[in-house]
Amino acid sequence: MDRAHFSPGEIDGAAGGNTSRALDAFRRERGSRSRGPVSEEDWSALESDKAPTLVDYTLTEKDVKGPYQRNIPEDMMERAKLDALSYTSPLEALGERFHASPKLLRALNAGRGFARAGEVVQVPNVHTEAPGKAAKVVVTEADQSVVALDGRGRVLARFPATMGSEHDPLPIGTWKINGVSKDPPFFYNPDLFWDAKGDQSKAKIAPGPNNPVGVVWIDLSKEHYGIHGTPEPSKIGKTESHGCIRLTNWDAEELSRMVSPGMPAILER
Repeated sequence: MDRAHFSPGEIDGAAGGNTSRALDAFRRERGSRSRGPVSEEDWSALESDKAPTLVDYTLTEKDVKGPYQRNIPEDMMERAKLDALSYTSPLEALGERFHASPKLLRALNAGRGFARAGEVVQVPNVHTEAPGKAAKVVVTEADQSVVALDGRGRVLARFPATMGSEHDPLPIGTWKINGVSKDPPFFYNPDLFWDAKGDQSKAKIAPGPNNPVGVVWIDLSKEHYGIHGTPEPSKIGKTESHGCIRLTNWDAEELSRMVSPGMPAILER
């Protein structure tokens, strides 16, 4: 699914809602009649690129040395004291690079420590290139998805997303993409968070993959709203947000290469 650009989100080796919705979207786009579990027709379509499911990866000195931020506090005021919101470990960094949960990487590589340069590990053979430039983006609340479409309405890529909540509902309507910011800082304003603690104040949170908006911010014409990454990929499509549209860091990065300023962003139920 990942290589076909119908992202299941974080690859964890287990069937779940994100994978099921991605498979259904993949089938619709290809006019498949399959329903339920993965069929022979689905496997044939998914494996048409003949690429192996897993590949070997050799850890580098940079993979091992980082820099890493071993402990990231929960409290925003404490986070604001950090110089960077980096990965916490080589395992977390590799998980993001290969779109996989740390638990899955450990299971695929029993006995390996992910701490020595030159160590060879098995990783999912995920895609690395965006499938082209989009003409518009559609965010659908019912499907918990963000879809990039070309000028003919063809799906270029689909991503699972977390969006809105009872307190901060998704702002339904047609907006525009203002632009893209890579490795953005996060400007925390407790006045915009219904669950903020009373003793918190405005603060600038340093950039990094464990920043509250991850590695990418795609700004929307709706004030305070954007499509962005997250430090918690395992929660995408499974929790609520403070109104914005959250993707895994790697999906947000892929989408950022497909969009351009002025492009329509349609937010629907």
